[in-house]
Formats: sequence, C-alpha cells, structure tokens
Amino acid sequence: MHSSPIHEKIAQLLTSFQDHLREHLLEACSRESSENLATVSEISEADTIYHIDKISEKLICDWFSAHWPETLPVELVMEGIDESNPLTFPVGTSVPNTEWKCIIDPIDGTRNIMYDKRSAWILTGVAPQSGPKTSLQDIEIAAMTSIPSSREWRSDQVSAIRGQGYSAQSYDVINGKSLPLIIRPSTASNCRHGFATITRFFPDGLGILGQLEERLWQELYPDTRGESPQVFNDQYLTTGGQLFELMIGHDRFIADLRPLVFKHLGLKNSLTCHPYDMSALLVASEVGIIIEDPLSSQPVDYPLDTTTPVSWVGFANEEIALQIRPVLKSLIHEILQL
Repeated sequence: MHSSPIHEKIAQLLTSFQDHLREHLLEACSRESSENLATVSEISEADTIYHIDKISEKLICDWFSAHWPETLPVELVMEGIDESNPLTFPVGTSVPNTEWKCIIDPIDGTRNIMYDKRSAWILTGVAPQSGPKTSLQDIEIAAMTSIPSSREWRSDQVSAIRGQGYSAQSYDVINGKSLPLIIRPSTASNCRHGFATITRFFPDGLGILGQLEERLWQELYPDTRGESPQVFNDQYLTTGGQLFELMIGHDRFIADLRPLVFKHLGLKNSLTCHPYDMSALLVASEVGIIIEDPLSSQPVDYPLDTTTPVSWVGFANEEIALQIRPVLKSLIHEILQL
C-alpha cells in the first residue's frame, strides 16, 4: 500500500488530537484528586466509566468539531456513544455518507492514571468506512500516545500508516521539547531472564490464568524449576501499554486469554480486552511485533466496536513465536477444553 496525502493528513490529525487530549488530561489530573477522578459515572456493557473518562469524552467532541476536516467525513466509535445515535463529523452526517471510521480509546489504562500509578495510553485507529463489517485489519492509520503519571517527564508517541512503517517521538511534558524515540523490539531467542506475561488483572479467572502461565514455563524451561526466577511477570493494566512494552523491547511475550478463560468458566460480563483497546494494533504490526489470535494463529481481527471480547497473543519476534506458540495452544486446549 502506498501512502497518500490523505493518509498522511489523517496521521497528522491523529497525533495532533492525541497531543491535545494528553495536555488537557494531564491538566485535569493535576487539578483534581484521585478520589474525584475515580468517581464512577456509569457502568456500561464493556467497562466501568469513571469521571476522568467523562472529561475525555467532552474533549474529544470539542476537538473533532473544531479540527476534523469536513472533506473527510468520519464516524467515531468509542465508549459512551449510543449505537442508535452514532457520532459523526461534520455533526449530523449520516453514517452511510461518512468515508472513514475512527475507533478511539481515549484513556486505555484509566485505573493507572486516575490513581497516578503508571502511564495510561491514548489509542486511535482510522479505517475506510465499510459499515458494521469494518474491522481491525481494515485500519490504515493509527497512533498511540502515553499519558504519563506525575512522576514521569516523558510522553511517548508512535504513529503508523499501513505498509509505510512508523514514526516515533517523545515529548518532554516539562519543557515542551520533542525528542527522538528509538523503537527496538527484543531480538532474544527465548524468554529466559526477560519479561513475559499472561494477563490476569482482576480476580475472575485468576487461578486458571496463573495455572496456564505456570504450566507454560514449566514445559518450556523444565530445567529451571525451583531456581532463581527465569521469567519475569509484569501486569501492566493497559493493552496499549502492553503493546508498547513489546515494541520498545521491554517485553518478549504477552498473552491476553481472558475471553477464553471466562467462556470456560461460564462468566459472561467479566472485564476483557475489546476492539477499542486494540485501536493501535496497526502501530505494533508496522514496528514488527507479531500479534495474533491464540487459537488460530491468524492476525487479530474483530469488528470496530466497544463490546466484542478480544483474545490476543503478542511475540517480540518470530523465533520466540515459534517456541511458544505450539506449547501455549496445546495448554489452552488441554486446560480450557477448547
């Protein structure tokens, strides 16, 4: 795919939008207490909506009204939008008359940032409009920007156009200067002495997810059981952040199997990853990270919505994928009876 002026324009719009959102969210975090930011505003089918999420919704609508070109009519997909009343720009455009579909997670890792524990992420992907069948693999432009905690001076931003690689920079939130950002996924041949994780953020399914991870390392590295830890676990509570950790070379393997485990346990409403959490999937792919479905080993592909449960596995490189993929798949079939 060749980059077009329109693709480049949209990429610039996305990074400008995320810069704007980051600036105002940081200001809100400095102004309001964690308790206020963490006030529950509503509970949706996909997730709990906090006060800080409501702040971001208004910022998004105001920015798109003021800055999104009328020549690029777009439908927005994000939490808080009633499917029976779609949000489009220019405001009032019918969905069939939009040319683009933009999926946004304005704060991926809300719980991180509202308690000032760790960076959250702004994730955005744009695909040509194909109605309800528009999917993650249709996204042609994407961007991701970190919202740093008050202890961090740097915000990282990576954007990509399909088939054209990526652009990366850091922003110093103290002096306002931009810096180059080096993206270098791990070239390690295994996960020994590195970070590798099966996601288990919340109590539901905790035991079985821990069992899966323990069995995985026992089967891959049986000679190290009982010794000093050979694989390190990092439960970074944001899908975008997890993808970035793979991209930057901090992590070598991450799997989010929650939808499969919850299905096995008969749990229908437990919190999982959703397509909007994967808005920046294209960025990771352009960097060279392998992101795939844990059962089919095919590229992750789900409709651009806010409710579909998403299972995914990420590998820093093909050598690690070849090592882990068959063992993990076998354990999923054995333990989850899938």
